[in-house]
Formats: sequence, C-alpha cells, structure tokens
Amino acid sequence: MRVTEEELGRWGERIGASTEPPLTLALVGPLGAGKSVLARAIGRGAGVVDVMPSPSYNILFRYAAGLEHEVVHLDLYRVASVDELWELGWSALGAATEIVLIEWPERAEGAMPYDYWVVELSLVEGEPSLRDVSVERVGAPPELAGFPVALS
Repeated sequence: MRVTEEELGRWGERIGASTEPPLTLALVGPLGAGKSVLARAIGRGAGVVDVMPSPSYNILFRYAAGLEHEVVHLDLYRVASVDELWELGWSALGAATEIVLIEWPERAEGAMPYDYWVVELSLVEGEPSLRDVSVERVGAPPELAGFPVALS
C-alpha cells in the first residue's frame, strides 16, 4: 500500500486509539522511512501528551498513555548484540498495559515475543512524500486497526 506521511500518521493515531494492550509492533525500514513518525502517531492516539523524540541515543523511552496504559518506544539501531537487550529490561516488555513499538527489530532476532505485528515501511524512489507500507502478523497478536484501504 502506498501512503503519504499524513495518511501514515492518521493510521498510527487509529492504532493507538483503538488498541487494547498488550500490543507489540516491529517497525521495519531504512533511515527516513517513517518509523518514528508512525510511532509518534500511535503514541498520540493512545493518549501520550509528552513529546516523543526518537530513542536512537537513549534506546528506550516510556510514556504514560492515559490513566491505564503505557507506550514503550525502542530504537535498537545501536544495539550490537541480543545480549544487550536484557539490560534494557527486555524480558519485562509486553506487560498487559503496554503498547511496545520497536524500531530496528532485526537487532532482536531470536528474542522477539511470540505475538506481534511487523509494519514495514519503505521509501518510494522519486516520490519523497510517499511510503510503501506492508503489514504482517506474527503469531496471534491482538487486532490492528486497518487503514482506510486494506494493507497487504
């Protein structure tokens, strides 16, 4: 599915507003593809009012989302090995109240939870305002809000 950044943001807000945690999303794509844009939109939809900077240097940020939920945003780009994940509290992620958003999830190969969604974003050559988006279910995660038109 090809979308604009604005459409990607609206979809992210729908996901955040309609999701009942626990939910884990693996956000895949090259630098500049919109992973953080989508993560911020999901956070807004879930009720996060704080600014959500990219966690590239801090690796993990937690945000209150309303009174009962929390959004956990991770960027694993700088993680050198799966062993480093345990220092981040990896084994405790995915609590019943959490929406977990993982950028660069391939760095967690072999340690991802059983049930999650993979959202792959890619740049469209010659169209800097467009992104190609594909969605894949791994295991049995909770339902994910659909885009106005079906995502493959």
